[in-house]
Amino acid sequence: MATISYLDADRFKHLPLSLPSLCTCPCRPVSSQSLILHRRCSKLTHIRLVFTRRKPVLRFSQNGFLPHRRVITAVAQAEPDRLDEGNAEKVLGYTEDVILESQQKVSQLKNRIIFGLGIGLAAGGVVLAGGWVFTVAFAAAVFAGAREYFELVRSRGITEGMTPPPRYVSRVCSIICALMPMFIMYRGHIDVSVTSAAFVVATALLLQRGNPRFAQLSSAIFGLFYCGYLPCFWVKLRCGLAAPALNTRIGATWPIFLGGQAHWTVGLVATLISISSIIAADTFAFLGGKTFGRTPLTSISPKKTWEGTIIGFCGCILTSVILSKVFSWPASLFSAMAFGVLNFFGSVFGDLTESMIKRDAGVKDSGSLIPGHGGILDRVDSYVFTGALAYSFIKTFLPLYGV
Repeated sequence: MATISYLDADRFKHLPLSLPSLCTCPCRPVSSQSLILHRRCSKLTHIRLVFTRRKPVLRFSQNGFLPHRRVITAVAQAEPDRLDEGNAEKVLGYTEDVILESQQKVSQLKNRIIFGLGIGLAAGGVVLAGGWVFTVAFAAAVFAGAREYFELVRSRGITEGMTPPPRYVSRVCSIICALMPMFIMYRGHIDVSVTSAAFVVATALLLQRGNPRFAQLSSAIFGLFYCGYLPCFWVKLRCGLAAPALNTRIGATWPIFLGGQAHWTVGLVATLISISSIIAADTFAFLGGKTFGRTPLTSISPKKTWEGTIIGFCGCILTSVILSKVFSWPASLFSAMAFGVLNFFGSVFGDLTESMIKRDAGVKDSGSLIPGHGGILDRVDSYVFTGALAYSFIKTFLPLYGV
């Protein structure tokens, strides 16, 4: 016998029945004067709703385990003059809705965990591999993200105030964004590709049939910047900083057939620390906001709080410092803390930027590519600005790349 304690009695307050509070104790035998109704909720689930005049309890219990048939029982007190099948059927319908909603939430959480672990392991392997493996996989993710961005631009919430780019321009921009990481890997710089891409897109818009709009040009150019130019800094960070991280102890024990100590470059270590810091920032901010969150951070994302943000900030810096000791990079504590601060602010502003786009579009998720997570932009929004900040910090402020 298992007890379901997450059903919400408040859903029934407006009905002419007395449903006071949840009870998670074992089921008690019901009176012979009780009204018992049955309803089939799904192939494996049946609801048994019991109305009794004995004690004011509302209990939800579940018999059996999947794949066997389940009987879900709800026991509620009914007022003596209102114990009729009409009211009971109404409550039974609400009970079924609540149970189905609870089952959906459990299924979504399961998908979120499974796909989250799968994506994490795959992303870790791609980052460790580096080179063209990292670049090609990264280009595929950039293409998916660019497609989602231009679909958001074409959504009803945004098109009410502006004219979106034509579909053929959106497709061309998505392809250009996907080619940018590979161009970076091949040529080592990005300036020419960005200006050339902007020129091609502007020309295509100006030569289109009808009246070209500035809103079309601005949304297309921003798409190239947001989905193409900024993500390319992760390729520059992972593959461009090829100086060996000489002090990294892991490199000394790394197998020769996997590249040996030379495989552990500044770019690899910096990428691992940056990604881990972002994950820590998101995790600490979520847990801190759930536990202590009271003050809203911004109207762009109402669920974010100052308390959660501060806890995420501390968790991000702590993770950066700990990993700097593990990898022996960067050499100074101050540099490790500064690296964590940049990672945090990059992740927060990336998250808020995507939230602003989705809010204008009037959607909850950028897509449905990843079950339980939404679209690719929903998963990588915190990384969009961070790669550029991390790369610029190492190139500009760390002597000898922090070795």
